[in-house]
Amino acid sequence: MKVEVKRILFPTDFSPPAQQALQYAMSLAERFQAELHVMHVIAPLPVTLPDATTSWTIPDSTQDILLEQTRRRLSELIGQKWAEQHRTILVADVGFAVDEIVRYAKQEDIDLIVVGTHGHSGFSRLLLGSVAEKLVRISDCPVLTIHPTGHQFVDEVGTATKG
Repeated sequence: MKVEVKRILFPTDFSPPAQQALQYAMSLAERFQAELHVMHVIAPLPVTLPDATTSWTIPDSTQDILLEQTRRRLSELIGQKWAEQHRTILVADVGFAVDEIVRYAKQEDIDLIVVGTHGHSGFSRLLLGSVAEKLVRISDCPVLTIHPTGHQFVDEVGTATKG
């Protein structure tokens, strides 16, 4: 069986565990000469009006500003030099993270999703849920989860360590 990875999706929440997972995504993109899709999903922010029976979402103009800021942040995350040397697609979207990531992965025929985990357990995991865990359960493609502690096989610059 030959494994072909042509498109890798790296969804990020810009947290330190996500930054660590980015190193894996970049390394794998280099190793497989794959396209790297870097994605952040902005949660819709409903605003409740004083009578509590109606609400409205952020106006489109404000959402457009948030999306543009997110694209800039994604670009900074990857770095101009790396982006110039590799096929990189930056994606900013609005919605519920898991739904949008799964939708995008199907739409773009993604071969692998690389996502960081926060390492929460117990009550905090129950309270917060886990995007990574949900992706593993419902994604049509393989999901590589990167735990913030424990064995690591990628160094800081995105290349696999030898050993």
